[in-house]
Amino acid sequence: MATGEDGEQHAAVHETHVGVVLLLGDRAYKLKKPVRTSFLDFGTPERRLAALRRELALNRRLAPDVYLGLSRLSAPSATGEPGDDGGAEPLLVMRRMPAARRLSTLVRRGADVDASLRALARLMAAFHARAERGPRIALEGDREALRARWLANTEELRRHEPDLFPAGSADEVDRLVTRFLAGRGPLFAERLADDRIVDGHGDLIAGDVFCLDDGPRVLDCLEFDDHLRFVDALDDVAFLAMDLERLGRPDLGERFLDLYVAFSGDRAPASLRHHYTAYRAGVRAKVACIRHAQGDPDAGAEAAHHLAIALRHLREGAPRLALVGGLPGTGKTTLAGALADRFGAVVLSSDRIRKELAGIDPTRSAAAPFGAGIYAPERTEELYAELVHRAEELLRRGESVVLDASWTSATRRAAAVAVARRTSSELLQLECRADAATTARRIAARRGGPSDATVQVATLMADAADPWPEAVAVDTAGPVEHALERAGHLWRHAAG
Repeated sequence: MATGEDGEQHAAVHETHVGVVLLLGDRAYKLKKPVRTSFLDFGTPERRLAALRRELALNRRLAPDVYLGLSRLSAPSATGEPGDDGGAEPLLVMRRMPAARRLSTLVRRGADVDASLRALARLMAAFHARAERGPRIALEGDREALRARWLANTEELRRHEPDLFPAGSADEVDRLVTRFLAGRGPLFAERLADDRIVDGHGDLIAGDVFCLDDGPRVLDCLEFDDHLRFVDALDDVAFLAMDLERLGRPDLGERFLDLYVAFSGDRAPASLRHHYTAYRAGVRAKVACIRHAQGDPDAGAEAAHHLAIALRHLREGAPRLALVGGLPGTGKTTLAGALADRFGAVVLSSDRIRKELAGIDPTRSAAAPFGAGIYAPERTEELYAELVHRAEELLRRGESVVLDASWTSATRRAAAVAVARRTSSELLQLECRADAATTARRIAARRGGPSDATVQVATLMADAADPWPEAVAVDTAGPVEHALERAGHLWRHAAG
């Protein structure tokens, strides 16, 4: 039985623009107001009863022991005659949850919620595994449906510039969204093929999750519009990750998504996690804009906060193609690997793929004079064609890619630039540079690696290299951490 902070039972009333919740003892009673809006109609008792029945059925999917059933609230009899209920109002009867166990409350208090997030991630993964699927549901999870929902958000955001947001904010959102969706066709096709679009919760926020001793309870799914509940399962849980970030704990949001991915076996790239988190922040920014227009004094700041979250994730989640080049011994392979590790990208190494194409173990020497053997021009052309082909496939599936090669040919660089353009990916061009003594020492120290370059080969490559004015020079003579700091700064700001 729920009690107040003083240990006594208490009653309370909570009201929204569409409903009222009465808290009495160990029960909560929910009523719908007789309102009509552009997206719902509760104008008659019959419609309100139907809405409550739907809410009961949908929420029992996740919290059957909380949603107890339906009842009626009767006004005093108008006639005094038996059977005259005075206009009974339908009620949803619920088990009352302890307010102190709200996930949002626990997070604000700094409580340890890791075990609760783990249990919640497991619960949501199981819920999504058995959730309803089908053609009509899948239709709402494709690229075009997502694009339409984003447009509805940005149209509302644009109305509030520059009152709530800097001018051009909505345009930046639209640009980043358009680029992501345009280049990721195979990713979204894969989500559909993997049956990832489900009848989900639709409104998973920390204020509606209660962390009880016997496991979490998830309340208040989105029930008034089925189409808004038909989403990618990752989109469904990204709502909570975004809400935890809103509460000042982005680390908990990342932790929750990591746990969900582990329990669900979802192979989604990090870019899609960012995109759906941004989308959910955009939804909340739009709703806050509407509330601001209705006179809510706190909604403006809330809208700006959510928009900042959306933009951060859109920028971070934009797929990147990084060309990390330079002559032998400049440390390009070391920097490429460190950059990929730092940002969760896929690194493709020319030295390894060259030997893979030749059917040679990467650690086995295939040393040859400059331009001979597996380093002959036709073999090198084959190598670079394979590099950009693999990069394009990965970028279209939402992965960021680091291409580790010398990139001394302007023609080959142009082919990579064309891939970035075709996939609407952000492009970085980094040229590693170090003094001759450092590169010679590094080349001499190599043992058993995939590179066969010698100091003589490096000298001949330098003589044949095309200028690379588009690249940012990165000094790699010192510790890799210094070069990585420079490259990381360029990576982070590649999308704005």
